[in-house]
Amino acid sequence: QAGGALGLGAFVGLAIAMRCAITDLPQLVAAFHSLVGLAATLTSVAAYMSHPGATSAATLGATCFGVFIGAITFTGSVVAFMKLQGLVPSKEVSLPFKQVFNSSALAGSLACCSLFFTAAAAGATGDAVMALGGVAALGAFLGLHATLAIGGADTPVVITVLNSSSGWALCAEGFVLGSQLLTVVGALIGASGGILSMIMCKAMNRSIVGVLLGIKGTLKKKKKATTSDDNMLCDVERGECVVSDGNAAAGALAAAKRVLIVPGYGLAVSKAQYALADLIALLRANGKEVIVAVHPVAGRMPGQLNVLLAEAGVPYDIVKEMEEVEDNIERFDVSLVVGANDTVNPAAVDDPDSDLAGMPVIQVWRSEKVLVLKRSLAGGYADVENPLFYNANTNMVLGDAKCSIDEMKAGLVEVFGPQCVVAA
Repeated sequence: QAGGALGLGAFVGLAIAMRCAITDLPQLVAAFHSLVGLAATLTSVAAYMSHPGATSAATLGATCFGVFIGAITFTGSVVAFMKLQGLVPSKEVSLPFKQVFNSSALAGSLACCSLFFTAAAAGATGDAVMALGGVAALGAFLGLHATLAIGGADTPVVITVLNSSSGWALCAEGFVLGSQLLTVVGALIGASGGILSMIMCKAMNRSIVGVLLGIKGTLKKKKKATTSDDNMLCDVERGECVVSDGNAAAGALAAAKRVLIVPGYGLAVSKAQYALADLIALLRANGKEVIVAVHPVAGRMPGQLNVLLAEAGVPYDIVKEMEEVEDNIERFDVSLVVGANDTVNPAAVDDPDSDLAGMPVIQVWRSEKVLVLKRSLAGGYADVENPLFYNANTNMVLGDAKCSIDEMKAGLVEVFGPQCVVAA
């Protein structure tokens, strides 16, 4: 029976994973985390109902913790999935006085845990199960409300935090079931997810407490900093930004000696990694120095862009972390931004009132010229306007990133002449 369930679960999981595009990996991870949380909650309740006589403090505490953290992980991961999938707004949303609601839910959960201990010790199984139901309900509300209140720019951190919480839920589940394997594996997942969360928070110049508890968010929408339509294409006559095309961008790259490339989530959406790898190979074959700079929180989950670049065959030695290039960006003749937005936003440096204020970004505007490949002037995942688009040294190449890169490659072939170049 257990083998059949394991085989069925493995088959379903494999089928889902094989159909998942690489751009949807963050959603897939969040969805699987929710199942871990749900399993921990149900297993903890079922384990108590199967052995109501096991009333040691350690067992009851693990049961209560498993139900609580499992419920938080379940609803929090569902909300994270919906945000990443675009089913709910990516910006922070919460009830007024959200901390009062969150604190009340936490206090109520502790009270229900106390009732569970009392009822379990007295042998009142029904009352104990009802108390666990209260813990699960309040934990579910806390996970839902707290995750909704976290803004879009912090969603990658939420994914790693939920990864950590799913590990601790698994650890509690293993303790309740008496499984050393589940306990050890859960502890490894929980610890590694926590460490990764701290690393990402450091990269964003934020504290984990600030991300989870200090994000402003109400149902009242903020006013835009500008009255223009964010999805409007650039209007040169109105002086909004400078528009370029693939051929003009190719000319700028051909004239450059040193090129910095900054990829973002748009690279994954347009499936342009192979086209970008070919472009890099073409530039390097013609004597250009090319560096690819990856921001620590680029994309929707840690390491997503590194995987894309490696998949396309971009040489590992030219892929650098943000810290490795930030001191010498001025030496680059051209910075090519491919689908990145928040991670190259000058407002993080120049505007203390910006939602991105204080977040380290790749300061591409310090290079001689900037080419931005983007579909429109819309904000990034954090929904913050990007002043980089209007800088005097920025040229916007609007359209699908893959198509734009293909046009640039064709333009470079006209300049350099036909040649056979293999990405390596």
